[in-house]
Order: sequence, then C-alpha cells, then structure tokens
Amino acid sequence: MLRHADIWRAIDALARQYGLTPSGLARKAGLDPTTFNKSKRITREGKLRWPSTESISKILRATGAGLDEFIAHVGSEHGPKVSQRVKLIGFGQAGAAGLFDDAGRPTGAAWDELAFPEIGDADAYALEISGDALAPVYRDGDVIVVSPAANVRRGDRVLVKTVDNAVMVRQLVRKSARKVELMPLDGDRVDGEIAADRIAWIHRIVWASQ
Repeated sequence: MLRHADIWRAIDALARQYGLTPSGLARKAGLDPTTFNKSKRITREGKLRWPSTESISKILRATGAGLDEFIAHVGSEHGPKVSQRVKLIGFGQAGAAGLFDDAGRPTGAAWDELAFPEIGDADAYALEISGDALAPVYRDGDVIVVSPAANVRRGDRVLVKTVDNAVMVRQLVRKSARKVELMPLDGDRVDGEIAADRIAWIHRIVWASQ
C-alpha cells in the first residue's frame, strides 16, 4: 500500500538525485519554497498531510524525471526500489473486447506494463489518457492507476464500464442497489441516473500522474 512516509521520502530522494534541497525542488517547480518542508507534512492537529498530485506533476516536469523514476524511490529508504508492475494501456482502447474479465480485472496480451509501488492489489492497472476529453482534470499523456480491489465511496473519481462496453471516468455521486449517479469531473452537471444492472463494474482511481 502507499504510505505517507514513502511518498515524502520519494520527494526528498528526487530532490537529492537532482542536487536540490526539498525547498530548491519546490522553487524549481514553481511552487512555494515551503511546500515540501517537513513542518508541512503533518498538521498542528497531528493529521497527515499528503502532497497533491499536481505538486508531484510539477516536480516531474521541472526535473524531467519520469513517473517510473519517481515511483522507484517510493517505499525504499536506501535507494530506488520497484515493488509492483501494473498493466498499462491507452484509455481510448479500454472499451475494446478482451481486455477485462467479468470482474474488471485486466486480461489478455494487449497490455504493456508500468512500474508502481505495492498498493495491495495485484489486479491494479493503469490507463494513459490521450486527447483533451477529460481536461482540465486529466490531460493528454497523464496516467491514471485504477484498483479493482479498492472500496468505492461517494465523491471518489472512478472508472466505469457499462454492459455495452462504454468506458468513462466520472465522480461518483451516489450508488444504491438499483441505480448509480455520476458526475463529470468538471462538476458542471450530473449525468443522470444509470440503472445498476447497466453497470458492468466501477473501480476507484487511486493515483494520477497529473
């Protein structure tokens, strides 16, 4: 599973790799210099504060590091370590036949692979976004990691597949035994209700390389 300490350790390791302090890395990425300070990692109330995917995206772009390079630092105190490889395919291909079994787990030989830290789901998979259909939340080239095993809750960003093979990224508004209500990521409107028996599966998006 992804742990708070692992993500912050990876940021520190990336900064060292490029000869920077955490503050220097933040400046290079156009962020407030205190963004990655150790004092910012836990609130005064003792609550863990996680770095945003937007901040991580900015430091990757600023350093030229790839997502795999960042992930290799996650979970290791003594150097890069890759814990898991997840299946990867383009989002535009996700509706094709033969890519998922009935439970929504990736299957078949069409998938590539992506290095990722252990997240407690051997069936997790990744989709690479192409085009601007999901902008501004997800842009061309972004990668989302999806976990079939993760609990899906109201407000989660999810990948939904219908029984007629339509695949969509939405925010879950409400889910009951009879119907599912979804919202586009821009929050402008609610798509409306979809009968539960028209949904093949709903999986939670657990990571995005925005």
